[in-house]
Amino acid sequence: MSYTVKVKKLKENAVVPKRATIGSAGADLYACIDEPVTIEPGSLAMIPTGLAIELESSDCAAFLFARSGLGVKHGITLSNGVGVVDSDYRGEVCVGLCNVSNESYTISAGERIAQMVIMPVKPAEFVVADELSDTSRGEGGFGSTGKH
Repeated sequence: MSYTVKVKKLKENAVVPKRATIGSAGADLYACIDEPVTIEPGSLAMIPTGLAIELESSDCAAFLFARSGLGVKHGITLSNGVGVVDSDYRGEVCVGLCNVSNESYTISAGERIAQMVIMPVKPAEFVVADELSDTSRGEGGFGSTGKH
């Protein structure tokens, strides 16, 4: 079952997201920049895609993830871990990148900079409670289940 995402090109040279293979979970997002952007070690950069999107419903959101090649080979990852594009956002999709390596890296126009995955979201209503149910784990966290 396919999901439709409307894409508006805000710049002529913007590249519509596409999945590299039929089995790819994410669609590649491309840098829509007029000149190369160099990200120095420990620095951040906001890279525009030149696109705005419209999701079919509020039951889904677009999630932006790092591209494994950029992260593993060059230390370029998303500055906020995972980007979230809400269903009611209509502005330009931009990708915040950071350089966690010891070498500068230059982003070129048209380079694949992130991947976008459309996933369902379940809106929650938060209710204050005096007690929470017990579980076998309880309050144990941060490695409490041991190293396997």
